Amino acid sequence: MSRIAVYIIMITLIIAALVVLPLSGKGTEEKSNSVNPENSEEFMKSTEPGKGKTEDPQVKEVSPFSESELQYLAPYDTAVFAGGCFWCLERPFEELIGVAEVISGYTGGTKANPSYREVASGMTDHREAITVYYNEDVLSYEQLLDVFWRNIDPTDPGGQFADRGGHYATGIFVQNGVQQKSAAESKQRMDASGRYDAPIVTEILPARPFYPAEEYHQDYYKKSADAYTRYYHGSGRGGFIAELWSSAKTPEGLETKAGRWNNFDKEEGMSKLNQIQYHVTQENGTERAFDNEYWDNKAEGIYVDIVSGEPLFSSTDKYKSGTGWPSFTRPIDPDNVTYHEDNALFAKRVEVRSKNADSHLGHVFKDGPQPTGLRYCMNSAALRFVPKEKMASEGYEQYLVLFEEK
Repeated sequence: MSRIAVYIIMITLIIAALVVLPLSGKGTEEKSNSVNPENSEEFMKSTEPGKGKTEDPQVKEVSPFSESELQYLAPYDTAVFAGGCFWCLERPFEELIGVAEVISGYTGGTKANPSYREVASGMTDHREAITVYYNEDVLSYEQLLDVFWRNIDPTDPGGQFADRGGHYATGIFVQNGVQQKSAAESKQRMDASGRYDAPIVTEILPARPFYPAEEYHQDYYKKSADAYTRYYHGSGRGGFIAELWSSAKTPEGLETKAGRWNNFDKEEGMSKLNQIQYHVTQENGTERAFDNEYWDNKAEGIYVDIVSGEPLFSSTDKYKSGTGWPSFTRPIDPDNVTYHEDNALFAKRVEVRSKNADSHLGHVFKDGPQPTGLRYCMNSAALRFVPKEKMASEGYEQYLVLFEEK
């Protein structure tokens, strides 16, 4: 056998080893957890955030940024609710059109910046709670109260479902007289509805300082989807809500983000793409710098996915990066983008894709200006621009608050 043939065989074996070994490691299944997921404190001891989420082994999704740090929340109104384990309250609110973000945290006590372990010990007087950031012009406080009642047991004075103790007690933390009146009237209507066999004991309390919980608690229902589902039903909350409300966690008349932005015909949307738009969004391509539609666009408005129309970026976060591509410091709604490890070039990069259409948008780099220090370097071909004056008529009224003078 010639020396060249030997070299070819050796190289072939090395390549095969590099391909097969990593794939074989990804095929192993996580061992089942022997702990009964009924109590959230006990459940936390046995479940690491991030486990239980099924991913495509060929596409590694990553979560490099905190949503609360990314999103500009100052223009939004806020509502604070305590309803037992905060994992279970985030989702029904965060899914609503009109809600910008939901942050899990602690409130009601006197200790500053408590940890989860301190609150779970029952020694801080804090309760697990959430702050809902919402646009009052799109979604009213009264509607948020309706969502709140549908996701708790307001007759339980000792906690919520399997979670016991004062730190799991329900409560509405009002910030002004208007919220106080709305909360009292809503509670009275609910108590008089005859839906419950016992009186409602949920307290209406003046707002206290709110301390965000540790990052691994935020969006737990997304980071650890399978683990969250086991806990949600194992604790008894899921069954209670299903029996009382026929699983309708969202009152009639309220629209969800998935209902609006994921209700599209992808094939039809793709059929309308031109060659460069298809190349960028479907084949992970890159358009030419300084030779694209939006790199120098200075008009006020938002940028949406070219296929699905889901909102992605705002002109209020756009800046001149000098790269020749439209650049932003953050997404308009972190829930509408996903991040993926990209090893296509010599340097590891973080790819940005739209959540619902799964369009390739571009990449994000840590060399941008404040307040985030990030540069979302996007392809114009993946975007459609909606001028500010057309946002309401096209269903993007929630984001008009970003353009109001403060």
